[in-house]
Amino acid sequence: MRFVKFTKMHGLGNDFILINAYTTPIDLSPDDIRYLGNRYRGVGFDQLLIVEKPTHSEAQFKYRIFNTDGAEVQQCGNGARCFARFVQDEGLTQENTFAVETLKGIIRPTVKPNGLVEVDMGLPLFEPESLPFLSEQSEITFTHNKPLYSLNFNNDVVLNEAISFGIVSMGNPHAVISVPSSELAPVKRIGALLEVHPAFPERVNVGFAHFINDHQIYLRVFERGVGETQACGTGACAAAAEGLYRGFLQGEIEVYMKGGMLTVEWKGDGNSLFMTGPATTVFRGECELP
Repeated sequence: MRFVKFTKMHGLGNDFILINAYTTPIDLSPDDIRYLGNRYRGVGFDQLLIVEKPTHSEAQFKYRIFNTDGAEVQQCGNGARCFARFVQDEGLTQENTFAVETLKGIIRPTVKPNGLVEVDMGLPLFEPESLPFLSEQSEITFTHNKPLYSLNFNNDVVLNEAISFGIVSMGNPHAVISVPSSELAPVKRIGALLEVHPAFPERVNVGFAHFINDHQIYLRVFERGVGETQACGTGACAAAAEGLYRGFLQGEIEVYMKGGMLTVEWKGDGNSLFMTGPATTVFRGECELP
């Protein structure tokens, strides 16, 4: 029998289990991950985070991110905040700011005195190859001199229309759709169609953003390999970056999701984007793997 010790955490309802493989290495198969992610027979999570020793000389830690379908992904904003609290709680560091290795490079979270966690998420990228996105498969128009992409779903018997969106890489791929009401948006249907469209070879996270004013967004996100979640940290960053990039937004941005609110700051080209929000520990436990 195999047993896995874990900590259950969430960032605004986006829930994770974290495993300390820094002190005790662990090898989990995709079947193991799918079992742990099952909310009826396992533990249940949106993502699994595995903390490991770094391979990069600048980093103090490395962490790997897996969706419930067993696939490894590059980045997770809410997960990064939970990771920062976790390594402190586990006694792996006494520092408040540290460098963390991910599949898409180094991030730097900071645990603040008020308990919130700020994460330097690096540069948002808008070039199609950064996601990747095969832009030649889409129609391109321009808003505020910035490209807006459209994919047609006229072969879908229900959704017989083109969907327009901006694209942003936050270390993982995002399509951001501007909607008049995020509550009324067909998140599941459009999200599921866009996620697996051939124009996104590595699939895509789909955000439905209602730009309320120049400082606030209502957002829902359909995450690749998961479905809609209560909150998505990189999705919040992508939506804020998209609004700032096009001139819809300015200054510090409040992004409201079902699970709560994150703040995002980005001062434009050449500057890192910063995301700040809570990270909450729910319980610790041990699960037997089949």
